[in-house]
This record gives sequence, structure tokens and C-alpha cells, in this order.
Amino acid sequence: MKSRDSLVRLKGFQVNEKRRQLQQLQMMMAEFERMAKELEHQITLEEKKSGITDPGHFAYPTFAKAARQRADNLQVSIRELRVQQDSAELALEEAEAELAKASALEERDGGMRARA
Repeated sequence: MKSRDSLVRLKGFQVNEKRRQLQQLQMMMAEFERMAKELEHQITLEEKKSGITDPGHFAYPTFAKAARQRADNLQVSIRELRVQQDSAELALEEAEAELAKASALEERDGGMRARA
């Protein structure tokens, strides 16, 4: 049946799209983690240079404060992306199950046509 074949292709496309979205989320998280580590390194260098490690100190470097805020914002974004990743993984599992079901129906119909 042509409609079953196009259903299988559609489900395959949806699975590929879900995989792509999941990979994008993982790449974004990895990039944010890399950026946060770099900021932490810069903060450490700035604190060593100034000799002040207490962010509450009146003479704490402005650059270190700003970098710390950016690093904190990146960590929040990473946590939000993890939530999105979890839902994307569930959506991928559902799409793969639908593809398997559609493929099984296509195979069954193909076997029935071969016998007829």
C-alpha cells in the first residue's frame, strides 16, 4: 500500500528530525559548559591578580563579578537545556516506537500482497 509506505517515510523523517534536535541540544550544552569553564578560569586568574577572592569585598574586580554572573547564567541555561533534552529524548523514543509500528504494518501488508 502506497499510504503505508508514505507513513513509514514520514515516521522515518520525524525520527531523524528528533535525533537532530537532540544533537543540537547536546552540542549547545557542551558549548555552554566549555564557556562556563573558560569563565571560571578567567575569574580565578583575575582573583589571583587582584589578591581578592571574596565577591562581597568592595575592591573585588569588576571583570570577575561580570564573568561570575555570566558563568552563573550559563549554568542556569545548561539546567534548562537538560530539561529540554529529557523531553527531546522522550519524544525521540515515541517517534521511534511509531516508526517501528508503521514499519511492522508495512511488512505485514507487503507479506499479504505477496500471498495474494
